Amino acid sequence: MAARKRKAPSDSKLFVLDTNVLMHDPTSIFRFQEHDVFVPMMTLEELDSNKKGLTEVARNARQASRFMEELVAGMEHSLHDGVSLSATSKEQATGRLFLQTEAITSVLPAQLPMGKADNQILGVVHHLQQMYPNRQVILVSKDINMRIKARTLGLATEDYFNDKVLEDTDLLYNGMREIDQPFWERNSKDLQSWQEGNRSYWKIKGPDVVDLYVNQLLFQSGETPMQARVISIEGKTAVLESLKDYGHSKNAIWGIAARNREQNFALNLLMNPDIDFISLLGQAGTGKTLLTLAAGLAQTLESKIYTEIIMTRVTVPVGEDIGFLPGTEEEKMMPWMGALEDNLDVLNQTDAEAGDWGRAATRDLIRSRIKVKSLNFMRGRTFLKKFLIIDEAQNLTSKQMKTLITRAGPGTKVICLGNISQIDTPYLTEGSSGLTFVVDRFKGWGHSGHITLTRGERSRLADYAAEML
Repeated sequence: MAARKRKAPSDSKLFVLDTNVLMHDPTSIFRFQEHDVFVPMMTLEELDSNKKGLTEVARNARQASRFMEELVAGMEHSLHDGVSLSATSKEQATGRLFLQTEAITSVLPAQLPMGKADNQILGVVHHLQQMYPNRQVILVSKDINMRIKARTLGLATEDYFNDKVLEDTDLLYNGMREIDQPFWERNSKDLQSWQEGNRSYWKIKGPDVVDLYVNQLLFQSGETPMQARVISIEGKTAVLESLKDYGHSKNAIWGIAARNREQNFALNLLMNPDIDFISLLGQAGTGKTLLTLAAGLAQTLESKIYTEIIMTRVTVPVGEDIGFLPGTEEEKMMPWMGALEDNLDVLNQTDAEAGDWGRAATRDLIRSRIKVKSLNFMRGRTFLKKFLIIDEAQNLTSKQMKTLITRAGPGTKVICLGNISQIDTPYLTEGSSGLTFVVDRFKGWGHSGHITLTRGERSRLADYAAEML
């Protein structure tokens, strides 16, 4: 690297990549646009030690190494000048990739022993900063402690943001919007309303329509409350459809009635066969799993739209092997499926007249139609006419989420449940979670719906604890 004479543009930066960035996103070397990327030798060593196994991290480490091998093949004599990234990235990145081609002996404070991999990378950043005093040298790392150490040494550092869908999750689409009387006045040009069956429809035109999304749920409070779903948008014209009231006991689904507005919205989406993908966000106790299972059982056992319910969830650590000791896939997944059992107990108690024998028969029937699957064996599968529930979806990366959703064949409905404030996967944040990713990317598609549940419905004790503790 010291022999490099190529004059760098004064405004182009030099980003030094920590190992965890490449293991989190192997394509990260192509994500820095016109800036240059530097990979220390210690980063390559750590990639090498993490490449074994079948985990997502090992897979990413191998892929990152493949990308770099493809770039430097046949360039051994010109590595000092860096390798252009533009051809491989199809002009997405116009900078250059530099690998550490010589030993760097940088003097760091005595309290940072050079034997540690992190400190060796910090030494490289320190050396590059001295070597290029007129250029911004920035360490990119997903490791918070690494960034803290870099800042104490006066080195520029930042997190890897490219995979973040949103900077602020408060801006995340919540699937609903409150409207008022002025909304109707602003958008009442050529207003039409009609009845079809037991549903009401409104055709509105006006300036607010451009801010609506298909399948967004609208509600109006006050003297004349109304709840509606946007079913189509064309330019400045939108058509609204009134919702079915699942809060009324006569419309209960498998004995479960909606207890609040958001739950009613969720059941309207879950019971609509035209909606193929649904995401439900919410804190613990908001009813995500219960509502989804009730809707799944009603459509599997009563209306027979789906042949069975498949439930899966992330077993943290993500994608770890469930082992090959005796026991079926379903038996090994059961420790993680306590939520499923709890909700089945509730659903099984709804028929008070059935008696113990009736309830036992119902329980067996329900269990025969619910399959519990591990994420490990999802690749390459195709699900036909299945009701697929992905629980704890906030622990999935965007790539894993894509792998799961693309399993859906004709007639399959996919429901993602999760709480983005409870992420257990290393290096995933609220902004980069696969659940945030799908909520943002699917909004406005005519066959998807989303709702954020806010009110807990467990008990007064759970509500008070959630608020006060």
